[in-house]
Amino acid sequence: MASEATSAPPTPASLPRIVAASLIGTTIEWYDFFLYGSAAALVFNKLFFPDSDPLVGTLLSFLTYAVGFAARPLGALVFGHYGDRLGRKKLLVLSLVMMGGATFAIGLLPTHATVGAAAPVLLTALRLVQGFALGGEWGGAVLLVSEHGDARRRGFWASWPQTGAPAGQLLATGVLSLLTAVLSDDAFGTWGWRIPFLLSGVLVIVGLWIRLSVDESPVFKEALARAESRRTQEAEKLPLVSVLRNHWRDVLVAMGARMAENISYYVITAFILVYATTSAGVSKQTALNAVLIGSAVHFAVIPAWGALSDRVGRRPVYLLGAAGVGLWMFPFFSLVDTGSFGYLILAVTVGLVLHGAMYAPQAAFFAEMFATRMRYSGASIGAQFASVAAGAPAPLIATALLDDYGSSTPIALYVIAAAVLTLIAVGVARETRHRDLARVEAEGGESAAAGQTAQARTV
Repeated sequence: MASEATSAPPTPASLPRIVAASLIGTTIEWYDFFLYGSAAALVFNKLFFPDSDPLVGTLLSFLTYAVGFAARPLGALVFGHYGDRLGRKKLLVLSLVMMGGATFAIGLLPTHATVGAAAPVLLTALRLVQGFALGGEWGGAVLLVSEHGDARRRGFWASWPQTGAPAGQLLATGVLSLLTAVLSDDAFGTWGWRIPFLLSGVLVIVGLWIRLSVDESPVFKEALARAESRRTQEAEKLPLVSVLRNHWRDVLVAMGARMAENISYYVITAFILVYATTSAGVSKQTALNAVLIGSAVHFAVIPAWGALSDRVGRRPVYLLGAAGVGLWMFPFFSLVDTGSFGYLILAVTVGLVLHGAMYAPQAAFFAEMFATRMRYSGASIGAQFASVAAGAPAPLIATALLDDYGSSTPIALYVIAAAVLTLIAVGVARETRHRDLARVEAEGGESAAAGQTAQARTV
């Protein structure tokens, strides 16, 4: 007999508030993170690495950008551990404060002209704090929504925190685009670049006010109560140990699934600012505006892709996105090479729409893989460890390939190879869309989860 997911849904009034809290928090954190990436492409090479060749300076600037990704797995481990022990909400508040504080401090940093070599060292240290905080943010934000909802529309609701990425990109790019439009290059390079970083302080206050107003996940509270009542040794084991014992296969699937998603995103939104301005002869303002428009469309399509994953499954939508991104890479660079603003918008927008087909179902897909008492750790580890090999070096590798070959072909092949890895990983994964998060127990591990999926009702 087929079974329906039985997680109790939240009240109609509470779920939108929970979604809003997660969305606003993730938007602010991604704003902080992406702001650094855009500044690294536009001004940090001159401000913090002025003695280098322009393209080499950009490489060094992107290297500090990649350092933030290196700290994300550590953030995933620490926040995942305490998030599975203490709850999702407390750790989400802490991650927001850490991210906002580091970003605000970047806006106050002295440059190389003032303090010499100490400037890039301080910049790198604050980037590490950003990466550590973001490594813990993503898992908690998507779980807070996933665990409040039921299986029927989990893909749709859980995709809303995912829109925090394009919303943050939209906000960061929009602020930079406005500043570059109204300020001269000298003014922007001297003091104007600091304004978006200092603005983060105001945004964090707003985010904290909203995030503190929501309740802890009911699924987590029930799982914690069961663990405390049993008082078994199993309940006291480190979440990381339990994840690697019961869900090692799911961690590998999550890491593989992120390859095309992560690499393509940073090539389309961060590296494009370098490629379009150096190889295609496009102005900084034009490139920023194209990313701005593409990010707006990206924001709009993510919930639609999430809703589609509720109807046809997480895997088909994800596979469509991975295949689409791989096939789009050569047309993408061909369109950018024309130097036309309209074609540049088309290249970025189509790329981000296809990326959204992977990013939208990812939140529910990863959450459904893991048991409640190890879900924060499992989802965060799978997502953030992959970022070290995927998103972290993507702009760096793409810039190095451009420097070595002077062509976009190796860069396109790089993204296509990532798409193949993702197609394999998601292709061997189990479908999870009908899984009841409250019933995925740690002691059953993969076998219990697989059995529940096999019994789930298909539509």
